[in-house]
Amino acid sequence: MTAVLASIPSPSGGNIDLGPLTIHVYGLMLLLGILGATLLSGVRAVRAGACDWDFIFRLAMWGVAGGIVGARAYHVATSWSEVPDEWWGVFAVWKGGLGVWGGVAAGVGVGAVIVKRAGKSIFEFMDYVGPGLLLAQGVGRWGNYFNQELFGKPTGLPWGLEISPANRPAGYTDAATFHPTFLYEFIWDMIGVAVLLWVGRRFRIRAPGLFCLYVAWYTFARASWEEHLRVDPSHYILGQRLNAWVAIGLFLLAVFGFFWAQRQRTEPPGQGPGRGVPAGPRMAVPKSSVRRGR
Repeated sequence: MTAVLASIPSPSGGNIDLGPLTIHVYGLMLLLGILGATLLSGVRAVRAGACDWDFIFRLAMWGVAGGIVGARAYHVATSWSEVPDEWWGVFAVWKGGLGVWGGVAAGVGVGAVIVKRAGKSIFEFMDYVGPGLLLAQGVGRWGNYFNQELFGKPTGLPWGLEISPANRPAGYTDAATFHPTFLYEFIWDMIGVAVLLWVGRRFRIRAPGLFCLYVAWYTFARASWEEHLRVDPSHYILGQRLNAWVAIGLFLLAVFGFFWAQRQRTEPPGQGPGRGVPAGPRMAVPKSSVRRGR
């Protein structure tokens, strides 16, 4: 009884009705995440002199469009059974169902095309948007809270999340509270944003090293604990959830990419004094030990 009283209540619904207008809170959280990512990335890039705000807004518009398409495509391809059985089911993003892997890959890919056509450095802009993407992912997880989805295993901890019987998966109908994985990931992502910003200011990181650190930070959590907590349906390969394998692969690739970038002796086009991460330097060593030509 004490645990239930101390638990986190779930909202009764994921919509806000304003007369003839219905606001889907899941979509609202995505919008807030996108705005936060755009502002953070824009401030960093504009302050470094890499571009102006018009370019940031154009980059965000196309990147977000590509990201939403990619995220939904990944979910539909890997979780077809969860797609509403209606003609509009494939497009029903307001009901949840966006795969972060597809979203980041497609969003970055489309953004890279825009950056390349503008004659700017793709690697440089990857470093600018890395912390912003992590911010957007953390904020977006609150949409899962309002949809009562993607929670963890049952728990009696005081911060257990109450889930209504209709939203409990098979085999867990008698459990009242579950691990609030949305909250765990939100906290992890916010800490990661702070760490990435600190690293970008404190060390000289060669692009796309900071973006690689963002990928490594996020995938480490997904592979090491989050996927082991979640109870939503998933494909299993060798006893592991599909997304756990994806996270492991991306983590290893990100670590390799980081060390590869730091071993490069020449700066990518567009970098150099005043062109890197704000306040900053590019190699992964303290400023005091940097020598010209290294």
